[in-house]
Amino acid sequence: MIERSILAGGCFWGMQDLIRKLPGVVSTRVGYSGGDVPNATYRNHGTHAEAIEINFDPDQISYRRILEFFFQIHDPTTRNRQGNDRGGSYRSAIYYADEAQRETALQTIADVNASGLWPGKVASELEPIGPFWEAEPEHQDYLERRPNGYTCHFPRADWVLPSAGERSEAA
Repeated sequence: MIERSILAGGCFWGMQDLIRKLPGVVSTRVGYSGGDVPNATYRNHGTHAEAIEINFDPDQISYRRILEFFFQIHDPTTRNRQGNDRGGSYRSAIYYADEAQRETALQTIADVNASGLWPGKVASELEPIGPFWEAEPEHQDYLERRPNGYTCHFPRADWVLPSAGERSEAA
């Protein structure tokens, strides 16, 4: 059974390029979510965030693992900003599909905050999944077509949550 997740963490190009490569991710597409404009587009997306829809196989990758990677590749402690990108379109948000995803997100956020590894407390919004408006074709798979294109996303080696065993040893 394939599960769905929607995450926003700044410019959707970089997020899609990194998340699509995770084993167990079946498909991704970029678009707009969490806002007020029906049929959102790049030129008219109102209060929507640039987001990525992720379809994944939970037998191969857990939702928790996706969230851990999400927190590693963007700065969830800044409001309405990633790198040079500023404004509500670039906010950090987790849009959960069900109560299990909501609980996993809350626990992951608590673990990130408790770890002290990030530069501040998580500012990511946590909301139920609403409409997702697929972005125009030129935005899909952007960095695959333009490998040297703009991105502000990268895995930060020092922002990796310790495993449960490492957490208990540190306590």
